[in-house]
Amino acid sequence: MWRVLVSGAVLFPGLFLALRKTLPVIFRRWSDADVVLVSERLVSSVHAIMATTAGIIVVSSCRENVITDRHWLATSFVLSYGVPYMAYDVFAMYLSHYYRFHVKGHEDYRRHSLRTVSLFVRKEFLLVLHHIALLAILLPVTLFFRRDQGDFFIGCLFLTEISTPFVSLGKILIQLGLQDCWLHKVNGCMVLLSFFLCRITLFPYMYWVYGEHYNLPVYAVPLHIPLYANLGNMCILAPQLYWFILLCRKGYRLYMRQRSTNQHDSTESPHAKSE
Repeated sequence: MWRVLVSGAVLFPGLFLALRKTLPVIFRRWSDADVVLVSERLVSSVHAIMATTAGIIVVSSCRENVITDRHWLATSFVLSYGVPYMAYDVFAMYLSHYYRFHVKGHEDYRRHSLRTVSLFVRKEFLLVLHHIALLAILLPVTLFFRRDQGDFFIGCLFLTEISTPFVSLGKILIQLGLQDCWLHKVNGCMVLLSFFLCRITLFPYMYWVYGEHYNLPVYAVPLHIPLYANLGNMCILAPQLYWFILLCRKGYRLYMRQRSTNQHDSTESPHAKSE
């Protein structure tokens, strides 16, 4: 078991450190905050691609009987890469938070301390709680409580990572000053679409699949499955709904700002031509 955990514990921090060393050589004007943020987002994308691939393999292999069909990746991926990544990512998010304020010269961020950790937890409380909840819920359920059943649904949970590369690309484009390019706009649409399909509608879909297996209507499924499964799904789904609302608000603000800019340019262009 320990050898399995070591693979992910080495991969993600190792890749993060390699990127922190490489990116300043390529982008010499980047600050420490820029380097750490982009490194964190690139590693997140690597993990997301791995999780999505594992999810596709597990789901496609366990469709015949969604309760009893097994695939070794369902458990192995959680142990090898899911748990180490979640633990690493909390630390990487803290570093990104720290350097973002450190380069701005904030008094509290001159050096690492318990106060900087406390400020990070307060500011990113929901994200930290989400990571802890996954470690506290997904790991025990995967290993102990499901009695070697439901690999299909574990694979479905892996698929929630599909939106992560698009979210990461959006932040990287902003970091590069390319937030007004067409790629950023297309990527923004992909963020909303992938987030909605794979982080929100995926949960009703899993309940529907379960109901189909036992010939139950969807509304009866929560009463048919264990309480811990319902609570676990709610703990994972609730922050996704909150983040999706934030993404929609951000997209709407960007759309209105772009529309206002276009209208302003169109009203000024006749004057510019007359001059």
